[in-house]
Amino acid sequence: MSDEALHKAEAYVEAEEGAANKLKGWLQPFVVAAAFVMSAFHLYTAYAIVPTQTLRPVHVAFVLCLTFLVFPIGKRFRHRVMWWDWLAVALSIAIVTYAIHGGDDFTDRNTSPLPWDIAFGIALIVLVLEAMRRTNGWIMPVITAAFIAYALFGPYLPAPWTHKGYEVGRLVGVMYMTLEGIFGVAIDVSSSLIILFTIFGAFLQHSGAGKFFIDFSFSAMGGKPTGAGRTVVLASFLLGGPSGSGVATTVTLGAVSYPMLNKVGYDKNAAGGLLAAGGLGAIISPPVLGAAAFLIAEFLKISYLDVLLMAVIPTLLFYLALFLMVEIDARKYGMREVDFGKLESVWTLSRKYGFHFVSLVSIVAFMLLGYSPVLSVFWATVVSLATSMLRRDTALLPYELFTGRGSMVKHLFQSPFVKAMEGGSIGVLNVAATCAGAGIIVGVVTLTGLGLKFSSIVIDYAGGSLLLTAIYTALVVWIVGLAVPVTASYIICAVIAAPALIKLGVPDFAAHMFIFYYAVLSEVSPPTALSPFAAAAITGGDPYKTTLQCWKYTVPAFLVPFMFVLDASGHGLLLMGSVKALGNANWLGIAEVTLTAAVGIAALAAGFQGWALKKTTAIERAMLVIAGVALVYPGWRADVLGLGLVAVALALQALRKAPQRA
Repeated sequence: MSDEALHKAEAYVEAEEGAANKLKGWLQPFVVAAAFVMSAFHLYTAYAIVPTQTLRPVHVAFVLCLTFLVFPIGKRFRHRVMWWDWLAVALSIAIVTYAIHGGDDFTDRNTSPLPWDIAFGIALIVLVLEAMRRTNGWIMPVITAAFIAYALFGPYLPAPWTHKGYEVGRLVGVMYMTLEGIFGVAIDVSSSLIILFTIFGAFLQHSGAGKFFIDFSFSAMGGKPTGAGRTVVLASFLLGGPSGSGVATTVTLGAVSYPMLNKVGYDKNAAGGLLAAGGLGAIISPPVLGAAAFLIAEFLKISYLDVLLMAVIPTLLFYLALFLMVEIDARKYGMREVDFGKLESVWTLSRKYGFHFVSLVSIVAFMLLGYSPVLSVFWATVVSLATSMLRRDTALLPYELFTGRGSMVKHLFQSPFVKAMEGGSIGVLNVAATCAGAGIIVGVVTLTGLGLKFSSIVIDYAGGSLLLTAIYTALVVWIVGLAVPVTASYIICAVIAAPALIKLGVPDFAAHMFIFYYAVLSEVSPPTALSPFAAAAITGGDPYKTTLQCWKYTVPAFLVPFMFVLDASGHGLLLMGSVKALGNANWLGIAEVTLTAAVGIAALAAGFQGWALKKTTAIERAMLVIAGVALVYPGWRADVLGLGLVAVALALQALRKAPQRA
């Protein structure tokens, strides 16, 4: 890959994660030390008891301080820390110190705050907006400011949006002085779960797990015409754990695998679309999923293990769609077998580095043993550190530390362990800043009752129809997702759109998973389609054509969420929403709805690709698409129609003697 393409891809990663400074001199070790202390503090809180009123504000203080040191106010000030950055750092510390020192008295007077309370509260809101701007761009701060304006100017709005309005003091009291605003649910999840999973991912990455997963995928899938595509699919699933980011997974995978895709016959746009689709899978793949998955657990007051359980079948269906697309690609484009060079066997790689799988599996193992998600990821991180020491080339702590050779301080400071601790904190800044801003939005929605009001409006427009309400909700989530990251999109829509589905009888877990999956689409939806744009930068393809190719690969699986909400049988795809509910589950029904969804996805894949057993005619293609949609829509009549159309389309293809070449 050329340097220019690499720089373009890095620019898209920066668009999602912020354009970080590369500091020199004493500032560089200072920031490393601050990030190390932040990670150490949160690992300590995973095991020790720290009061909520202390943990959340301290987490926000760490996030704001590091954000103002690591991310510049503008491009012209990159790679240096200006006086206003230091002022913002000092103010962040003062605001949080004032809140913690105030104790219960500070919280109790939230309905009638003092002048200093209001001053510090306004300053905190401004700092959070600026932190979001530096890490995520202008859109999220503007949306958050619009919600603040909605709370302040309610009496001046037209019906049905009007409300009594709130004074600045009352608004600041909720946002700053309670656990309902900035220090609310989103920051709770960020401070207790997201950062720990980010640290865990950094430990895996710096111990060489990412490279092993790619090499393992190459060895397992290489050689055959479909090997290149299969490699991308498998590697994206394995890389999702260490990275947790769709764009980062796309870039990491693309840099290594695009030459292979090009070699077997993928054009630039198709290769980019497949890479972006694989990156998208990283956000919905257990055991880590995306940051929004932790918020689902908190909003629903359920175990994270339940969220992982709900994600299992949809994730398998997503990757089934990708595998089918890859298989069809090989036949459609007449791809050829190629020699990828000498690859180590799967057995050899597993014998040398297979311990990396232990770290991934250990999270679920600890949860099954009864540990909380926080303790599970803590001990999984310890397991990752311990297993990395099995080989010198993967050791997070260099062997020289234990031999006494050279300076121990130098060895430790330059060790992968310190880099992983630093990376864990730096990697959470953009998500944590978004969570702080989302706390403002959630606070406004709670204070003004906007969620119930919005749900009533949606239901009225839909005429009480669950299908139309689901379609409108999906459109709302998709539109919001065009402008903001996945985490923010989920939070906003969970508080304003989920109540509409729940009011029509959809279980809360199904409504939230429906919104989560459509929020994930923001990674591949223009104008902020960061994953396809990053893939296009790597392949040299057209960004918008690459986005359309990515949609082609992902659309079949993203019609499945409608099965969650339109019929009770669809809850089987979510394994009934919890481990406890599985005890009374109808396993035959779960198998039936899963099989129906799988056949529907296969029909949609063939329809979108225009290829099943052979190239389809226009009639066959239409039949397959209609069949796929019918099979996704729950109900025995729709299933019979869908299966019948699939059977007829395949029969027509089988009876056609002369296969057409692509």
